[in-house]
Amino acid sequence: MLTFLSILSVQAQSDINLDSTKINLENAPAFTIYKDNYFITGTTIGESPSKFNSDVKFQFSFKLRLQNTPVFWNSYLYLIYTQKSFWDIYQDSSPFAETNYNPGLMLAKPVFKENNLKGMVMLSLEHESNGRDSIYSRSWNYLGIHYSHHFSGKTIAGLKLFIPYGLNDNPDLTDYTGFAEGTFTWNIFEEKLILDILGRKGKGWNTKGSLSTSLSYRPSLKRNLYWTLQWFSGYAESLINYQETTNMLRFGITIKPGFLRIY
Repeated sequence: MLTFLSILSVQAQSDINLDSTKINLENAPAFTIYKDNYFITGTTIGESPSKFNSDVKFQFSFKLRLQNTPVFWNSYLYLIYTQKSFWDIYQDSSPFAETNYNPGLMLAKPVFKENNLKGMVMLSLEHESNGRDSIYSRSWNYLGIHYSHHFSGKTIAGLKLFIPYGLNDNPDLTDYTGFAEGTFTWNIFEEKLILDILGRKGKGWNTKGSLSTSLSYRPSLKRNLYWTLQWFSGYAESLINYQETTNMLRFGITIKPGFLRIY
């Protein structure tokens, strides 16, 4: 692992310096992409595709900068929102199986070393729920503490810690999601081919957790549109079935944020 990190650190360094970061954060449109926005479809690995084990999964995500200048501590304040849906499009009447809503407020502070951007520290207060009631209600609230490190102009690794509260509907949720997630992004070929990995480990000494891996190819640099192959394996892909494992391979289109991503 130390050898791998050393290789990453000596790759071509990011040319994002203090001035360009300030321009990017303050002069960019206030309303922009937050996480990946995608529309993908697929089926369960290891089973013959059918209308009962195949679906469409889509996500839209945005952030709104609430002030153009830093609010304090040289940090910027954002309203963030992500919505993820699971659509049983191949079944009769094409019902939506689940939708998860994730609004929040976030402070983002860029970190510099020798005038070059080295990473981003983020503090967020977030809510996530499926908007349902009675026995189908799933929700939690948490304080997120996140640091992403720019090893180079091509690689970013991050760690986000969750401090949860308000788990009345599903007190064992963290048994499956854990209290942290790790992310890794590798810009393999100059914004043409990007690998994204997100992993979570559930609470306790067991195999609960999840791994999501996406490989995205951009056919034209004139458009922010990627073809994406995504594999998800593990627990809590959706809140409603967080206690069940899924092993899904999906393919579709993605619109991605810039490499100076804030999440």
